[in-house]
Amino acid sequence: MKVLLLKDAKEDDCGQDPYIRELELYGLEATLIPVLSFEFLSLPSFSEKLSHPEDYGGLIFTSPRAVEAAELCLEKNNKTEVWKRSLKEKWNAKSVYVVGNATASLVSKIGLDTEGETCGNAEKLAEYICSRESSALPLLFPCGNLKREILPKALKDKGIAMESITVYQTIPHPGIQGNLNSYYSQQGVPASITFFSPSGLTYSLKHIQELSGNNIDQIKTQGPRHPKQNCLQLEPLRKDCTDAAMMFAAIGPTTARALAAQGLPVSCTAESPTPQALATGIRKALQPHGCC
Repeated sequence: MKVLLLKDAKEDDCGQDPYIRELELYGLEATLIPVLSFEFLSLPSFSEKLSHPEDYGGLIFTSPRAVEAAELCLEKNNKTEVWKRSLKEKWNAKSVYVVGNATASLVSKIGLDTEGETCGNAEKLAEYICSRESSALPLLFPCGNLKREILPKALKDKGIAMESITVYQTIPHPGIQGNLNSYYSQQGVPASITFFSPSGLTYSLKHIQELSGNNIDQIKTQGPRHPKQNCLQLEPLRKDCTDAAMMFAAIGPTTARALAAQGLPVSCTAESPTPQALATGIRKALQPHGCC
C-alpha cells in the first residue's frame, strides 16, 4: 500500500530516512515529497548573541532549522574553534531546551547537552521549562517567522524572561506542484497523506485537492475498532484488508488542528513526533474493522 509523506528526506546513520524504514516494517511503501523551503535571516545578530552566553539563562530550540542557523553562524563567522574551546562549555553550563528527538540530535552534533526532547511539542515544553527554570537571565529562542505564541506566552505568564530572534522564514518549496503531479501520475492516489506542519498543509492542500478529485470527499475517518487493533506488534497490512478511501494523518496536535480548521477529518495523529509513533498510527488507521 502506498503512502505519501509531505516532508524532505533526512538520512540517518543507516543511510535511509527513518520514516520510510519504519513504514516498510508495516508493509507500507512511503514516498517523501518536500513542501517547504527555508531562508535564513539575521545570522550576524544571532552569531553575536551566541558569542555571549553570559547574557542568557539558556537556549531553546524548537525546530531543526533553528539549529541549522546556529551551525551557519559558527561556520560563516569562523567561530568553530572558539565554540569548541570555550563557548560550547559555557552554554552547556546552562539549560538547552529542545522539542523532539530530531532537533535534539542536531543540537547534540554541535556539542550541546539537551533536555526536554521527550516533551514532543511546544505546549509540553513550556510546562517543562516552567517547572524547572529559575534563572533571572532571559532564555535565547531562535525561531522561524511562523512561530506560534504558545511557548512565549506560557513563559511570560510564569515570569520567565525570553528573548526571541527570527533566524529563518518558511516559504513554499518550488517543486511542490511538479513533484505532486509526477507522484499522482505514476503512483495514483495514495492510501494516506501525512502532513508535518500547518505551513506544509497551507502550501500543498490546493494541489492535493485538485489531484485527488473525488477521493478528497471520501477521506477515511476512524470508526469503531476491533479490540485487536490496539495491538502494536510489527504486523504488515494484508493486501485483502485495505479500504479504498484515502486518509489524512498529522505528525502532531498542532498540524491536526490545522487540518480540522480546513474542515478535513484527521484519521491519525502521531502520539509523538517520531517515525515509530507515526508508522504505528498510520498502520492502525489503515487497518479496517476485523482485519487485525
